[in-house]
Amino acid sequence: MTCPLLYRLRVIDKLPERPSAAALRGTLVHSVLEELFTVPAAQRTADTARTLTAEHWDRMRVEAPEDAEILAEGINLAEPTDIANAVIAPIRPLLEAYFTLEDPRQVEPHAREMGVSTELPSGLSLRGYIDRVDISPTGLVRLVDYKTGRSPGAGFEAKALFQMRFYALLWWRTADQIPARLELLYFGDGQRISYEPTEDELRATERKIMALSDAIARAATHGFTATPSALCSWCSFQDACPEFGGHTPPMPALPQ
Repeated sequence: MTCPLLYRLRVIDKLPERPSAAALRGTLVHSVLEELFTVPAAQRTADTARTLTAEHWDRMRVEAPEDAEILAEGINLAEPTDIANAVIAPIRPLLEAYFTLEDPRQVEPHAREMGVSTELPSGLSLRGYIDRVDISPTGLVRLVDYKTGRSPGAGFEAKALFQMRFYALLWWRTADQIPARLELLYFGDGQRISYEPTEDELRATERKIMALSDAIARAATHGFTATPSALCSWCSFQDACPEFGGHTPPMPALPQ
């Protein structure tokens, strides 16, 4: 929806894309919150989250040194401890914002980082990963998504909620239950967006997804066009985009 050419280069061509430091910080925050809910409820504190952050940073240095290098770029300190503190410093306020939005000692998730997949009657397969699924004692379902950026401005919430409606549709089609609430937690400014989906809205979301699938199929034949926007300055594929004088590679062969 943002840029058809970006979709093609990232998803179909699978061109290598260097992760940004912000994206890697987001990955660390998600990992910390996922593990936070594995410890006893009474220990789900800000201090525990800080300890887990340091542990996950150490793990990244060993298991994904190329990502660790991106996070440590521009830090000219001699001691590894000082480097760790400098890398973790911008992550701390994100986790602090999380603790202002909810008390994890009062939450017992049904699932974390839950993979969900379904097939629509048309044959289109849908897949997604939900950050957290909560189920109340009365059986009500809440889907929660963590965002390490800032909440969208006025008029942009609908775009942000499309992702959550997509997850709600997946849940509905697999569990035969419409989630009672969808929540987006924004750690960049400590804001929460809550939404209660209806069946009509989820059916409309399904129709939109089908329309997107049809648009992708047409573009595979007629071409994926670039859609310039303010987001272009963050794009990793400017060298392959004609809007920046780049050369788009030939379309790869698609599986039959």
